[in-house]
Amino acid sequence: MSEKIKILYVDDEPENLVGFKAALRLDYQIFTALSVPDAIKCLNSNPEIRIIFCDQRMPGKTGVDFFEEIRITHPLPVRIMLTAYTDIESIIDAINKGNIFRYVKKPWTEADIIWAIDEANKFYMANSMLAVKNDELQKAYNELNKFAYSVSHDIRGPLSGILGAINLARLIEDVDEMKELLLLMEKSVLKLDTYVLSMHDYYSLQRGELKITEIDFNKIIDELKTIYATNSKTNNVSFKAHVKQEEVFLNDIAPLKLIISNLLSNAFKYQDKNRKDKSVEVNVEVKRGVATIYISDTGIGILESHQGEIFKLFFRSNSLEVGSGFGLYNVKSALLKLNGQIEVNSVLNKGTTFKVTIPSI
Repeated sequence: MSEKIKILYVDDEPENLVGFKAALRLDYQIFTALSVPDAIKCLNSNPEIRIIFCDQRMPGKTGVDFFEEIRITHPLPVRIMLTAYTDIESIIDAINKGNIFRYVKKPWTEADIIWAIDEANKFYMANSMLAVKNDELQKAYNELNKFAYSVSHDIRGPLSGILGAINLARLIEDVDEMKELLLLMEKSVLKLDTYVLSMHDYYSLQRGELKITEIDFNKIIDELKTIYATNSKTNNVSFKAHVKQEEVFLNDIAPLKLIISNLLSNAFKYQDKNRKDKSVEVNVEVKRGVATIYISDTGIGILESHQGEIFKLFFRSNSLEVGSGFGLYNVKSALLKLNGQIEVNSVLNKGTTFKVTIPSI
């Protein structure tokens, strides 16, 4: 048996409320209110109410005034005016100000009300489905924005570095210097390849099921140490990593790598260039079915007022270099899929530590 449609009837005459409820209570769940304040309390307590009937002539506030007020605070319920008056001005106001679905003349018949309910419910369901589709479209639009940003930033950046190395190579005759440049270019290419794979894993994560495997954090960290070794050397950043894992850990390795790699990328990217003792440190401990990952840096830090916003798409902080927060948004999305949590502790001009906790499946 399907759940009854919830309906609110607002009228300052108690006998009208009693008659309305008596006629319809078997087929619908009826709520009644003698005044606008009571009606608003009822709406706040019962957000599933789909249809509101309201008498036009009430002391204090008219039905038009009431509907105009709740257009903003309670936009979802379908609004129907009940009036014994054929005053065209009231009807126009109800449509323009209260945005009503329709009006029913008093005295009403049960058939009139039931027909109005059926039509209003169809309208409510159509609007609800439209809202869902709009949310889906907005999500798709955000995904498109993320991809456009990634092309212009995460892919074009390394490519620009490779082109710069090529231009520099034209002026170099020393073989050893040339080999060093080739090594830097190779690392940039590997970084691009890693990024492309991460993007593939991310979209697979968003659209597919988790692929559970046994995770060896020592292997993950060793791979990342190789990837970031050149960055560490060329930018004079000390890179340390430590793993303590003495038990089996099961989860999806693709989003897990994505999380750690993005946090490490930011740790190197936002270093304080004026410091001599620049460092990035990763510590992983697996204990009692939970992996705890700390990634710390001596970077420029994040303003305290911005620390709750950095995981939003395209958020920009004055304390950061040019960027849109795509990486951290990506991290947050992956953590939601893995049922993980992330905390940030940062001091401006001193550094940042991210703490990630992820349970074993």
